[in-house]
Amino acid sequence: MQSSLRRSLAATLAQCIAVVVLGAGSLAAQAQPDGLDPEAQRILKSATDFLARQQRFSVDTRNTLEVVLKSGQKVEFNHTARQSVQRPNKLRSERTGDLVEQQFVYDGRSLTLRNLKSDVYAQVSAPDTLEGMLDFARESLDIVAPAGDLVYANAYDILMDGVTQSFVVGKSVIEGVRCDQLAFRAPHVDLQVWVQEGPRPLVRRYVITTRDLPNAPQFAVTVTKWDLQPKFGPQTFSFVPPSGHKKVEFLAR
Repeated sequence: MQSSLRRSLAATLAQCIAVVVLGAGSLAAQAQPDGLDPEAQRILKSATDFLARQQRFSVDTRNTLEVVLKSGQKVEFNHTARQSVQRPNKLRSERTGDLVEQQFVYDGRSLTLRNLKSDVYAQVSAPDTLEGMLDFARESLDIVAPAGDLVYANAYDILMDGVTQSFVVGKSVIEGVRCDQLAFRAPHVDLQVWVQEGPRPLVRRYVITTRDLPNAPQFAVTVTKWDLQPKFGPQTFSFVPPSGHKKVEFLAR
């Protein structure tokens, strides 16, 4: 098994080297610059401003989380998520995968987190705006909504906080959609964002690299579907406990 794995890795490495060599000219022309690139900032701001103008939307994502073991080996965990948003104060998220089976429902008054594996849920009063609820969930409950940073009306300011370097990597294709690939660096975190070309500059993928943790684990989100005209029903942003479910309290942070 070990020798077979080595041969497979060697073949993959050879293919990667060939791709890098073929693209060396364009990469050299786009060597990482110092400071902030106005074009990278412009593209990112166009994406965050565009989403902030959408009064309702839903987004499906495929997500990958790297965990570094004590040995230094990385282990990957995956989940999918669907998030539905109606401004100014409605959000529903459903996550399913290796580590999580959850529903996250915010109706403008309360926040509910339902664990599908253990038939329990927790519910608490929450601020009456999306931004207020997201801040409250993060700071008081240690809960981060999937792709939550992108939902804020001031998402650009949040993403650019502490950023000291940025540049446009080049063109890329994500899920069949042509994008501009952007790279940003802050003191402890690297961020890559892929933004769709054209009049609808939607974020199609982003990768967060945590450089101040051993072996720099990454969290990656790939958008598989955007819907800017979703049809929400009366139950989309309401929560009725299923029969047999038990209410528990959120753990204090």
